[in-house]
Amino acid sequence: MRVAVGMLWLLALGGPPQAQGACPSQCSCSLHILSDGSKARTVVCNDPDMTLPPASVPPDTSKLRLERTAIRRVPGEAFKTLGRLEQLWLPYNALCELSALMLRGLRRLRELRMPGNRLAAFPWAALRDAPQLRLLDLQANRLSAVPPEAARFLGNLTFLDLSSNQLLRLPQELLATWIHLHTGPFLPGHHARLVLGLQDNPWVCDCRLYDLVHFLEGWAPNVAFIEARLKCASPRSLAGVVFSQLELRKCQSPELRPGMTSIRSPLGSTVLLRCGATGVPGPEMSWSRANGHLLNGTVHQEVSSDGTSWTLLGLPAVSHLDSGDYICQAKNFLGASETLISLVVTEPQPSTERSGGPGARWARTGEGAEAAAYNKMVARHVPHVPEPGVPATGPPVPDAKEQLLLQHFQMRAPEEHSDAPAGSQEAQTVSSLKVVGDTYQSVTLVWKAPQAGNTTAFSVLYAVFGQRDMRRVLVPPGKSSVTIRGLVPKAKYVACVCVRGLVPRKEQCVIFSTDEVVDAEATQRLINVVVISVAAVIALPLTLLVCCGALRRRWRKCGAGGSAEATGAYVNLERLGHSEDGSEDLSQHSLSEADRLLSARSSLDSQAVGIRASRRINEYFC
Repeated sequence: MRVAVGMLWLLALGGPPQAQGACPSQCSCSLHILSDGSKARTVVCNDPDMTLPPASVPPDTSKLRLERTAIRRVPGEAFKTLGRLEQLWLPYNALCELSALMLRGLRRLRELRMPGNRLAAFPWAALRDAPQLRLLDLQANRLSAVPPEAARFLGNLTFLDLSSNQLLRLPQELLATWIHLHTGPFLPGHHARLVLGLQDNPWVCDCRLYDLVHFLEGWAPNVAFIEARLKCASPRSLAGVVFSQLELRKCQSPELRPGMTSIRSPLGSTVLLRCGATGVPGPEMSWSRANGHLLNGTVHQEVSSDGTSWTLLGLPAVSHLDSGDYICQAKNFLGASETLISLVVTEPQPSTERSGGPGARWARTGEGAEAAAYNKMVARHVPHVPEPGVPATGPPVPDAKEQLLLQHFQMRAPEEHSDAPAGSQEAQTVSSLKVVGDTYQSVTLVWKAPQAGNTTAFSVLYAVFGQRDMRRVLVPPGKSSVTIRGLVPKAKYVACVCVRGLVPRKEQCVIFSTDEVVDAEATQRLINVVVISVAAVIALPLTLLVCCGALRRRWRKCGAGGSAEATGAYVNLERLGHSEDGSEDLSQHSLSEADRLLSARSSLDSQAVGIRASRRINEYFC
């Protein structure tokens, strides 16, 4: 009897209005008997012309399905009368707007499914009206971000599907609510406490994804993923790379590198202000003046090999108006950091015939603004070099492996340089400074000093372009070349060569880059290999033809008994050689056709050998 009654309720559509309420005309209703004997009503609406949720849903409805309709928005308190509703399914509609009050009154709601809609935003605060919610399905929508405050309303969920949206990253606050599940107890045989769907989103793989990547690597049995192989969409270099193959760095706020905070420079000189900072991602560098005035200079940005971001502010021909405080700011999404650099413009010192560093001497050449800028750059890299106690005469210092003494020193201002008498410096000028390529970590400098004696010792000063600290290489007397090792690959350097105790002049300094030198040398070597290979390919068939012809004639002569003629032919081939001037020479004048061909082939070989022997190492002038 009870079974018959249960089947009757299962097949009934609606019931007496006074007991169950009327079923909406555009929907179908069914009533179910639950295991505890209570009744549960299901209402399904799938009219494609429906534009708003039905208003007359029976209050005893426990499951409401509005699917494949034209509903575009859900107004506030649309389901307020459905106090017994446990499942609200709104799949594959045209939803693009949800009210923050849409879940008002749904205290027993446990499932909210809204896949396949057009939602660009979701009212996360509305979830506090549904404290019993355990399942939230937002798959295949247009969500581009999850705000940090959403983490406060997702702590009770056991199923969250955010797959196939437009998410670029997730907030740290949401990840923190999931990470604590790693430490919670897990009983074997029980279901996972949280099921996540995060696949098919255009993830931006930068430092902000660091925590999510490590969360996926170390997730505990308390967490399960619908698809664990998440992939990057950008940047382009990482597109398609699986999270498990990433090596991301943790985000860091900008940190400024300590440097000079006060600079004094004479009127009319060129000033270069430097500021460096580190951070992940690399910070954006900018300059401004503390008094709000506009900058009177140019800004150059670069990144060093260790990841430090540098910004250089060049101020040409400074005046008293340029004096003041300059603010260098480094900024990324984590914050900003600032430092203050003070510039004081002083009156220029009176110049004399004997005084003045390289700045005053080069200014007299009248080379204009370009010479002044180069002058200032080299002046920053020419320190005061104390004269070492090296005897004036004696045998050269043995250095089988170019093991020269490297000494560190701190650069002083250009006006502090010691100067030798002008006549002595002119007599011992270094000229024709050249850079010869070697490797990415070394470079060879060669120069000429026509008026220097065999007892004259030289010093080489070099540093990474833009740095104040330089290194000195002591060159033994009598040498006009030196190999500098231990350089940073793909870095720009400035180097100067001068007689010990003298200040280098403009033409005694050179700027070079380690990668350009090596790449040019490798290109020349490749050209030489190609030329030799082509010559071999052309000459090889000709050589085989000559040899085959010679062997054929020798065989005929041996068969006819002409051993004497064969011997003479052999002598003709044997006497083929090179003359002293490098050209081919034959000792007999009567040559057969095979001999002439062999002579031509030998000429090709001689030319190839001559090319290889006389090939000089490539030199690059700066």
